[in-house]
Amino acid sequence: MQLYGRRSSINVQKVLWCLGELGLTEGADYRRVDAGLQFGVIDTPEYRALNPNALVPTLVDGERAIWESNTILRYLATKHGAQGLLPAQAADRSEVERWMDWQLGALWATLRVAYLGLTRTPEAERDHAAIRASYAAAARLLRIADQRLRTHSHLALERFTLAEIGVALAAHRWYGLNERFGALLAPEPEMPSLALWLEAQRGRPAFPDAKG
Repeated sequence: MQLYGRRSSINVQKVLWCLGELGLTEGADYRRVDAGLQFGVIDTPEYRALNPNALVPTLVDGERAIWESNTILRYLATKHGAQGLLPAQAADRSEVERWMDWQLGALWATLRVAYLGLTRTPEAERDHAAIRASYAAAARLLRIADQRLRTHSHLALERFTLAEIGVALAAHRWYGLNERFGALLAPEPEMPSLALWLEAQRGRPAFPDAKG
């Protein structure tokens, strides 16, 4: 398999983490190709033939090219029979998938304004009002996860699943912004259950693979 994407992308990190949870290692089981931002590649005709969106990640497995990060996660878990990560039973699977979709469509869509504004935009060009609003809105969403984790060990089921991967990476970024740019951001209430859960996810053996 070939995975196209730079390590700094949250969506590429999701796939790297999943590969690690499956026991697959870079170099032995798949090859990663740097793509996006300073690496280019994504604007070439060859890449657009694989992924017409010209975004990362893209996973190439044999003759098949798979894009959209959550689809890649589902593909990998299903291909490798990892029902612990993605259950086959419809009701349990829906619990996992709704958190995956929530992370992508709500949490990261909200947080990315603050994240990109503070980590990729020159200071003189930053829209601080938009950044603060994004950060605060993401905090309100993360409190949904904190509320869930007050009475459950994990987000979807009582074990690690694909639901943990994307939400943990987004929460990791949210806390990172607070640590690096706290003086620019409004203080937010503590979320002890979320913080405890995130620390456990950071301790998983495959997490360093995702972070690089």
